[in-house]
Amino acid sequence: MPDLWCRSCYQPTGSAQRCNHCGSTYILNVPSQASLSIAHVDCDAFYASIEKRDNPALATVPLIIGGGGRRGVVATACYLARAFGVHSAMPMYQARKLCPHAHIMPPSMDKYSHEGERLRAMMRDLTPLVEPLSIDEAFLDLGGTERVHGGPPVQTLIRFQADVASELGITVSIGLSCNKFLAKTASDLDKPSGFSIITAASAMGFLADKPVQFIYGVGPAFARKLASDGLGKVKHIQDTPIETMAQRYGEQGFRLAHLARGLDNRKVSPISIRKSISSETTFSTDIGALDALESQLWRQCERASRLAKAKNLAGGTAVLKLKDKYHQSLTRQKQLEPPTNLADALFRALLPCLQKEVGERHFRLIGAGFTSLCPARDEDGWHDLLDTEAPRRAKAERAMDQARARFGDEAIQKGRALKFPKPD
Repeated sequence: MPDLWCRSCYQPTGSAQRCNHCGSTYILNVPSQASLSIAHVDCDAFYASIEKRDNPALATVPLIIGGGGRRGVVATACYLARAFGVHSAMPMYQARKLCPHAHIMPPSMDKYSHEGERLRAMMRDLTPLVEPLSIDEAFLDLGGTERVHGGPPVQTLIRFQADVASELGITVSIGLSCNKFLAKTASDLDKPSGFSIITAASAMGFLADKPVQFIYGVGPAFARKLASDGLGKVKHIQDTPIETMAQRYGEQGFRLAHLARGLDNRKVSPISIRKSISSETTFSTDIGALDALESQLWRQCERASRLAKAKNLAGGTAVLKLKDKYHQSLTRQKQLEPPTNLADALFRALLPCLQKEVGERHFRLIGAGFTSLCPARDEDGWHDLLDTEAPRRAKAERAMDQARARFGDEAIQKGRALKFPKPD
């Protein structure tokens, strides 16, 4: 007999139709005796949900977040826009054709990052075992938290889902299971504001009739290879010995054979090592002139610097990324000594790299960022014995950061920003 939990008052109930306590019909069936402590929490259309929260006039409007230029792409779309076929990573021109009456907005990454931090803080109030996957999703291991929260993980997560809605004004979907693969699979089953459960006992039956692409990590090419070998559905993999899958497809086949059976022994790891911080932009038309590329480089350095400062991180290596009109990528690196998160230092390190590449080629993308990350130090900047003005510029940039934090990003601008005004 399954346990029944009310998603409105968070209490166990004896009726699958209506809560005995509050009368709600919002009931969740939880199979008894199942060991369910691994959760995957995923925000619903995160960027779009935040913008709708902040502007109620957008509540009933199809909303698309992303670049609006000729080469712009969709970062996310609300569920009203998704009903017209719009999805993340779609070219913006295609999204406009599918949903011509949609409202399109550029992303506000600083705001989204702040809200993501608030969400993760709420997760860490539930358990220290939080493994972020991105700004708006994470795995949680709630094993052993029953005494702390006064109830099983399912009750804790139902309450958490309601708290996110009331405190952050957005919704999340939750998947609960015995391992990470099944939890993430479950969280996609009932969006938005869903709560789904897959038990170890039901996993093989649930997965059996799904196409092999249903399993995360199986791309189109691998799916075609599997189909040509008679393995078009997950049940075909379940019927194939694990050893055979490993012999045929190597490590990928070994992994796939286990996931097809609902097996996943990965632990929820709270250690998330960020390897880089960067910003990039794709131009509406290709650029070959140094002045124009220099302007774009400065803006990306400023954005990457803000992100690094917000995380209290510094980079030991500066990275320049370029992509030409043939989509060929080029990356150049320059060591930063000592590590820094200053926009001025990043720009001055990468400008010579950019100057060497400008010539006959035109570029469609430029990016700048930091790698070799480490905690930022309370120092005034990037001290180059050959550049005696570096400490003065560092202090000026810190002062501008403080002014912007108090009065807004446009309150004060550096001379270089005035030299490179934002494009219309």
